[in-house]
Amino acid sequence: MDSAELKDRVRELRAQGRSPKEIARTLKVPPSAVAPLVRAIAAESADPDREPELVGCWINVGWSAGLGVDPAHGWIDEAPDAGHGGMVSVLVARRHGWDRTTVAGYLADVYCTGVKNTIGPDVVDDRELRRFREFFFGEYKGYQEAPIELARHLVLGSVDYARSLGFAPYEDFEPVARVLGAWEGSSAITFGRDGRPFYVPGPHDDPVKIVQILRRTLSYDDFDYVKDPSPA
Repeated sequence: MDSAELKDRVRELRAQGRSPKEIARTLKVPPSAVAPLVRAIAAESADPDREPELVGCWINVGWSAGLGVDPAHGWIDEAPDAGHGGMVSVLVARRHGWDRTTVAGYLADVYCTGVKNTIGPDVVDDRELRRFREFFFGEYKGYQEAPIELARHLVLGSVDYARSLGFAPYEDFEPVARVLGAWEGSSAITFGRDGRPFYVPGPHDDPVKIVQILRRTLSYDDFDYVKDPSPA
């Protein structure tokens, strides 16, 4: 096995309480190869600022519909025509012990109001993660693996964009945002539909209030919206 695989196996066995000598015997490697890895893993665990290991990051296909994306980052949308009206879902999983993961989900309106809902963070095993991932993306035409940087630029960037229009993120956003990890600077994504704020009423929105906020922030000609189809 390569060095990365060896370190993962040492981390797994160390989490089970195995001594360095026991780990060396189990993996059939010299103790001298195990000892520095044990020390490195201990140092990682002692660092409060270290982000937990990323297990996976996924996003719905069609995420890029209507957005401007800096091509320098090389981010690919595997089905760009499978857009979902500017509603983008992102799922992030990080290591929590040797056989568990912390999972968090984000639903962002990338055309206007930013993060509308979050799920987690919850601790699950690998089987539960796979099952939840299928449920989480069930309303989309599919999902794809994504770099964590893309997730940050989309989710945290949409929050910044929405704030510029007068909207705060979902009330429980901050604790869930930590699973994304640190992010600074401006987003490499141009939000809004084709660069313009575009509001589509959601089932739990107050459309009148949202349009009033847009009118206070922008001129009438600087945004578009769909009138609420529900009866008055």
